Amino acid sequence: MKRRSLPVAAALAASAALLLTACGSSDDSSKANDEIPGADTAESGAASTPSTPSGDTPARPDMKLPGDVKETFEGWKTGDPLEDAALADAGRSQTAVTYAVTQGDPDVPALSFYQAKTALAGSQDWVKGIVDAGLTYSGSVRYYAPNINVFDKESAGVVYCADESGAYNKNRKTNKVDKAPATDQSYVLYSTRLEKNGEGVWQTTKLESERGNKKCIR
Repeated sequence: MKRRSLPVAAALAASAALLLTACGSSDDSSKANDEIPGADTAESGAASTPSTPSGDTPARPDMKLPGDVKETFEGWKTGDPLEDAALADAGRSQTAVTYAVTQGDPDVPALSFYQAKTALAGSQDWVKGIVDAGLTYSGSVRYYAPNINVFDKESAGVVYCADESGAYNKNRKTNKVDKAPATDQSYVLYSTRLEKNGEGVWQTTKLESERGNKKCIR
């Protein structure tokens, strides 16, 4: 959501480390609004409960978002099963952060389910900063232009963009929405590392973000 007005976001982004080689293929802007169970949202803004994939993957946590919060993921499938599994969990990792903010709780189980290591620690601190500021979210965020590089069967790097021009900070007590005008800083480039854990979940373990990156401005 609209994170540009909060100094804590910039501080966390600057401190986040990333061990990710340059990502290559799988950016297909022609594939729009691919559904990611538990990550993409319906028109009502409520994320559907993800179905458990085949195999030994555990039941996934519910991440139902408020009706005024929506996320869309464009070009989020490549047709390769391994890449699609990693991309799906990368999307769920973002939804987990949004869910934690809307719940006002940096320790929601969904966050530690989809994130680990430095990414989890940074996200929990970031969510705490939002909550302590008395804020939550309203509006929509579009994630697009994903590029994935699968290093091996248990690790991958994903780079993608986010358009936060339609998302706003919302006062948690008064419900007043701060509809600040969109700028180049509304567009964010995310670079992440994912590692498949013993339960078959592709957890985001390292993350950094750059606002105003020209690749994402549209």
